[in-house]
Amino acid sequence: MISARSPSLGRFIAVAAAAVLSVAAAPAPIGPLPDRVTFPSADGQTTLVGYVFKPEGPHAARSPAVVMMHGRAGPYSSLANGRYDASTLSQRHQKWGHLWAQQGYLAILVDGFGPRGFPQGFTHASYEQRPESVNEVLVRPYDAYGALAYLRTRNDVAADHVALQGWSNGASATLSTMSSTTPALASPSPTTGFRGAVAFYPGCGLKGKFKTGLIPYAPVHVFVGTADEEISPQECSDLIDKSRAEHANISLKIYPNATHDFDDPGASRQDNPANVAATRDATADAIELFAAILKH
Repeated sequence: MISARSPSLGRFIAVAAAAVLSVAAAPAPIGPLPDRVTFPSADGQTTLVGYVFKPEGPHAARSPAVVMMHGRAGPYSSLANGRYDASTLSQRHQKWGHLWAQQGYLAILVDGFGPRGFPQGFTHASYEQRPESVNEVLVRPYDAYGALAYLRTRNDVAADHVALQGWSNGASATLSTMSSTTPALASPSPTTGFRGAVAFYPGCGLKGKFKTGLIPYAPVHVFVGTADEEISPQECSDLIDKSRAEHANISLKIYPNATHDFDDPGASRQDNPANVAATRDATADAIELFAAILKH
C-alpha cells in the first residue's frame, strides 16, 4: 500500500494529471501554423476570420488559391477548450490546408461561425434550431465570396485562379455558392467567381431552394458515402441527376460503406477501411480537378 505521504504517490498523481491533460488538450499542429487574417464577408456586416496556409516549396510569385469552408462543427478541434486560434484548428482542416500548400497553392480556411458567436460549432441534432446568421444556403455563400475578394487584394495570389472546397454544412454552402443564380455575386462565372469546387458529403436538401436541380457556373465534384450518418446520399444523387438532366457541369461519386467525415484523419474514421479508400480516391480527384482548373 502507498501511504499518503509517499513520494511514489506524488509521482503517481503527477503522472495521472499529465495524462488527463494530454487527453483533454487539442492535438499538436501537424505543420507550420497558418497566418490569421480578418476580412469582410460579402454580406456587408460581418468581419470574418481566415487562416492562410502559404505555398510550401517552389511556387509562382502569384499562386492559385483555394477557399475552404468548414462544416457544422466549425473549424476548430473539439478539444480546443475555449482557445480558438490557429493552434487549435482541427486535424482535417490542417491536413487539407497543408496539402494544398504542398501543391503550390495558397489556401484559406474561413471561420464563419466564430465571428458570429459560435466558435464551438453545432451538433448534428441542432440543425432546426441554428440561427439564420449561419444559414448555409443563404448566408455562408457571402462568406465564400468575401474570402475571394480578400484573396484578390493579395499580391501573392493569382486573382482569377481560385477554387472552392467545403465539408458537410460547408459543402452545402459550396453548392449554393457555385449556383449560377447565387445572389452573393453579380454575373458569376469562372472569371468573376471560382474556377470550380469540390463538396465533401453535403446535405443536398439545400433548404428546398434547388428542387429542380442546381446549375453551377463552373465544374463541381461531390463526394458522399453510402454509410453517411448525417446526410442522405440518395438526396444528393437525386439533386445531381436533376442537375445533369439540365446539362449541369456537376458530378457525384458515392463510396460504398464510407461514413460522414470519411476524410477525417482521426482513428475513429480511419479505422474504417471504406473511409481510407474513399479518402484516398476523393483526395486524388480533388487534386486532379484543381490542377486542371488552376494550373492552366
